[in-house]
Amino acid sequence: MLDNPRHTVPVDESSLRYEGWRIVAVCFLLATFGWGLGFYGQSVYVAELQRARGWPASLISSGTTFFYLFGALLVVFVGEAVRKYGPRLSLIAGTLAMAAAAVAIGAVREPWQLYLADAVLAFGWAGTSLAMITNTISLWFDQKRGMAISLALNGASFGGIVGVPLLVTLIGHVGFAGAMYAAAGAMLVLLVPVILLLVGRPPDLHAWQAAAEAKPQSSTQIRAWALRDVGFLTVTIAFALVLFSQVGFIVHLISFLDPVIGRERAAVAVAVLTAMAVVGRVLFSLVIDRLNQRLASALSFLSQAAALLVVINLHNDYVLIAACAVFGFSVGNLITLPSLIVQQEFDSAAFGVLISLNTAINQVTYAFGPGIVGALRDWSGSYVLPFYLCIALEVIAAALIMVRGKPKAKLS
Repeated sequence: MLDNPRHTVPVDESSLRYEGWRIVAVCFLLATFGWGLGFYGQSVYVAELQRARGWPASLISSGTTFFYLFGALLVVFVGEAVRKYGPRLSLIAGTLAMAAAAVAIGAVREPWQLYLADAVLAFGWAGTSLAMITNTISLWFDQKRGMAISLALNGASFGGIVGVPLLVTLIGHVGFAGAMYAAAGAMLVLLVPVILLLVGRPPDLHAWQAAAEAKPQSSTQIRAWALRDVGFLTVTIAFALVLFSQVGFIVHLISFLDPVIGRERAAVAVAVLTAMAVVGRVLFSLVIDRLNQRLASALSFLSQAAALLVVINLHNDYVLIAACAVFGFSVGNLITLPSLIVQQEFDSAAFGVLISLNTAINQVTYAFGPGIVGALRDWSGSYVLPFYLCIALEVIAAALIMVRGKPKAKLS
């Protein structure tokens, strides 16, 4: 059994002077660049490479799929990396990898170079996204972990709000390569000094390491147990299906909207979507302790399905932007909710391993989203068929997420 409580140095996590909130600020900035370049930026890359190189959507999207698949292999080990090398070195490594990836993407001239750039991007994504942020914050927070993760991940939405319009604007002035080089430089200048100055030793690092070493189960044993647990499987599979749909839709959003409402309004739609993700996550964080988190997840899935139905069938400029707003309202919560459900339903001592595994499985699944959506679009001649597939998966996930295992599952 893994019943050891999580030992921490007594701290007041609710105090604004608590050093953990500085870590939240660092993770917010990390998420801004991580999602801006690694997630939301994909829609820009697809559109720009299609425009500049004339490559088919399926070719470019398959590079995105490779990026997510390779990244998923790396994400599994993020928890161990943070424990072995510490949060400061891990965060700096992720920052350097993401900056290098931005430079590589800007320099792409041939298809094989795109795959090489996506491989570098996978390292950057593993070191700047969900698994890294949740594992880092868990070293400073216990009672306020859900709130801290929610606030830090607002940087993901901010990356979309600022990143996509800014990249589009920069591309118009200095070209695609110049814009990517500028983004890489900004990331290094802003993040590396902040990490060196603000990220120190977690207050409970020694106790946390001792508790981890005292566990009778190894990380491999915990993963093997989790893959047989009904509660873990339903939350993981449900979110994997939804993220498959969500990523597939968002990556192709500008390509879909460009011929319908124009490039500028398409960028506005993406910005509105990501802005609503911030609103949704902030509002959710205020009532998080009073919600049934699985039910909230199911309702979020269904709201996205309804928004997609509108996007497919109505082509009015303002209606499309409004539908993107509805879709975006739950986008932020869908990257926050899995970690909160894992924290609530499973032993906290295994949080790092379980959330890394959950994130990796989700990423393996949604890695195929952009490629399959692109292939179905090329085959059918429009985005109607792939978007209806996304709706079906959202509805299936809404039913699946309501199936849970035993309360506060124990590892045995």
